[in-house]
Amino acid sequence: MSRHAAEHSRPQQGVWVFEYTIRISNVSQEKAQLVSRHWVITDATEGVKEVKGPGVVGQKPVLEPGESFQYSSWCRLETPTGRMEGTYQMVGEGGREFEIRIAPFGLKAPHTVH
Repeated sequence: MSRHAAEHSRPQQGVWVFEYTIRISNVSQEKAQLVSRHWVITDATEGVKEVKGPGVVGQKPVLEPGESFQYSSWCRLETPTGRMEGTYQMVGEGGREFEIRIAPFGLKAPHTVH
């Protein structure tokens, strides 16, 4: 889920801020830890920014089978519309590494045509 954060945006200076909330659920039968993220943020002009780093919002959550973790964060665009997608790098039991894909989702300021 994403929303335009008008209170933090400055369209006159070419800055649009968007907040988003992500919920990660462990539907497997083993414990897993989110260790890093890789976001690809694309604006309306197809300008791309990549964000890589450890964990999410300063955390590296460990999810037991059936558990979920939800967090909110934000991103900045230079256009009023865009999209985000990416991956989470995970570590399962026994040190097995795997990735989880985050499907693309839209970023759109109200009253814009795209």
